[in-house]
Amino acid sequence: MHDAATRAASGVFTPYGASHLVVLAVLVVVGWWLLRRGRALRGTSAADRLSMTFAVVFLALTLPLQIWFLTPPRFNIEGALPIQLSDLAWLTAVYALMTRARWASALTYYWGLTLTTQAIFTPSLDRDFPALPFFLFWAMHGLTVVAAIYLTWGLGITPDWRRYRVTLAATALWAVSVFTFNSIVDTNYGFLNAKPDTASLLDWFGPWPWYLLVETVIVASVWALITVPWVLRAKASSRGGTGA
Repeated sequence: MHDAATRAASGVFTPYGASHLVVLAVLVVVGWWLLRRGRALRGTSAADRLSMTFAVVFLALTLPLQIWFLTPPRFNIEGALPIQLSDLAWLTAVYALMTRARWASALTYYWGLTLTTQAIFTPSLDRDFPALPFFLFWAMHGLTVVAAIYLTWGLGITPDWRRYRVTLAATALWAVSVFTFNSIVDTNYGFLNAKPDTASLLDWFGPWPWYLLVETVIVASVWALITVPWVLRAKASSRGGTGA
């Protein structure tokens, strides 16, 4: 308790400290409200306006800070470039909110609910409220998850096996591209070229490149599992409609 208070007083973020718990509570409230509004307005022009408003707010909270961190002296090629999968996730989420495109909504669903959620519950963050990195981190990650919930359960844009395959292909393309970039520039975005220096879950998956294979199998399997309920639901609805 004393250590957590000391860290907070010094401006260092403490997982599950006061600021973390407040952010989680805010995300739950905002997510629940958007879910309810999305369901109530589904299929109407009001839903389009709500989605666009969400997208604009998302951009307003994220893009200026993202640009700010790319300017000297804050820029650091080893970690500042927006090429992490979480960066693609929030950009895709904004696009999905603006267009309601099924492929973008699916990417937001898979990336947001399985990968971005890890950052929410086990955040890798040094600076606490009210530092700018704190706001950027939670805007990027928190609103991506909220967008995934809103698009899927609120607006009813659900995934299927086709979008599952699209997500696998898009993720593979990202991995190959970033791995190549890392190899050329000597960086390690996505921990694709080496495991992190500190202890992590990847330590359980063996050395490079085997941990990448294990990680791929696990992620693909989890994505398949969270696709099945929607596919079964769509088939049941189709049979019900045919029977009627």
